[in-house]
Amino acid sequence: MAVFQQPAVRATRRYWLAAVPAGLAGIAAYWLSRTATDAPLPQVTILQFDGTGREQGSITRQKIRRTDAEWRSRLSPQQFYVARRGTTDTPFTGTYYVLNDLGVFRCICCGTALFSSAAKYDSGTGWPSFRAPLAKENIYTREDHSLPETRTEVLCQLCDAHVGHVFDDGPPPAGLRYCMNESALRFVGS
Repeated sequence: MAVFQQPAVRATRRYWLAAVPAGLAGIAAYWLSRTATDAPLPQVTILQFDGTGREQGSITRQKIRRTDAEWRSRLSPQQFYVARRGTTDTPFTGTYYVLNDLGVFRCICCGTALFSSAAKYDSGTGWPSFRAPLAKENIYTREDHSLPETRTEVLCQLCDAHVGHVFDDGPPPAGLRYCMNESALRFVGS
């Protein structure tokens, strides 16, 4: 009876040329992820508002940073993909674009007051649209290159949630249209 033995695996030069960089990349990824989560979070100052949109003063807080698992446990799948992954709601599918109640639209992730119903208008786009944010301090913008046309993305200052985009085709006097995703907002009536 013949006994078959597996040939010994030799650590060839080709093996080491592939294994060493892969191992170093894994170690680097581990240390970078540790450093990113261990780094102190920056402080931001936002304005607080009551349910009627009346300013209640400013507050300085640490930015909110959570893992994807933590965000998923707090948000619906649609809210997660819009607010945390930057996708867009399908137009004319929500209720906020036709909502005319008085109140404040808050970030779905952290509750920061972002827009007032007093600045809301019907843009005909199927998304909730606003002339201006409640406070510029509560949002920030950056260029979005996810489509062939460069857009300006709007994010929550406190938690970096994607809430929509701002365009320069809005009504006077500023001419801006803050086109927001309903899934990134929570309406609180006054």
